Amino acid sequence: MTNIIIQGIAGRMGRAVYELIGQREDCRVAAGVDRVDPGLPVPAAPRLEELAVRGDVLIDFSSPEATRAALRYCQGALLPCVICTTGLTEADQALVLEAAKTIPVFQSANMSLGINLLAELAQKAARLLGPGYDVEIIEKHHHNKLDAPSGTALMLLDALQQAADAPYDPVVYGRHAAKQKRAAREIGVHAVRGGSIVGEHEVLFCGPDEVVTLSHSAGSRSVFANGAVNAALFLANSTNKVPGLYSMKDLVKSL
Repeated sequence: MTNIIIQGIAGRMGRAVYELIGQREDCRVAAGVDRVDPGLPVPAAPRLEELAVRGDVLIDFSSPEATRAALRYCQGALLPCVICTTGLTEADQALVLEAAKTIPVFQSANMSLGINLLAELAQKAARLLGPGYDVEIIEKHHHNKLDAPSGTALMLLDALQQAADAPYDPVVYGRHAAKQKRAAREIGVHAVRGGSIVGEHEVLFCGPDEVVTLSHSAGSRSVFANGAVNAALFLANSTNKVPGLYSMKDLVKSL
C-alpha cells in the first residue's frame, strides 16, 4: 500500500486526486497540505513541515510558491515527488532540476496520457507536412485558470520546436499587438478562458487548400488525477529508482 501526500488537497485537482485514490486499493491518502482546511477525514496542515505523518511520495497540484517549498522539503526528507503545478518560471524549473539530482522527480505539464499522445502526433505531423504548413496552437480552459497560455500549450510548442527542421520563429501569443502579415516560420499560441472548460487543446496545420487539426478534450479532471496517481505509484513502487527527472514517456515505457 503506497501512502500518498497531496499538496493542494483543497483545490480542484487536489480533491480530484483524493477522490480517485479513494476508489483504489493499491494506495491511500496519508495526508494533505493546503493553506485552506480541506475538511476531509485525513491529517492536514498548511505546510509540509507541520505534518505529523510521513508518506511514500508527494503529489503537488498547488502554486509555484508552494511547489518551491515542496521541492526543498522533499530534498531534505528524500521524498519522491510528482510535480503537476504549471506556471513555473525558469528559476523554478532550475529548482526542479536541482532536486532531481538527489530524489526522483516526476514532472509533466499535463498528466493525461492522451495529451502526451497528442504531442507525439503533432511532432509526426510537423515532420511529414513540413514548412509549407502554418502551425497554430489553441488552448481553452475555465475562467478561474491563472496562467496563460497553459503549461500544456507550452509543452506542445516545445514538442513542435523539437520536431522542426528549423525553429518556429517568431512565437506569437495573440495578434492584437501588431497588424502585419504572418511570417513564414511564425507559430501562434492562443488562450481562451471561459465557463467551466476543463481543458481543450488543438494543433492546426494550415496548408494549401487544407487544414489538418489534431485535438484533445478533457471531459473531467479525473484524467489528470489518474495520470498523477499512476506517476506517484511509478516512483514509489520502483525499488531501484534512482534520483532523476522522470516524465510521462518513462511511465508509458513502464506500462
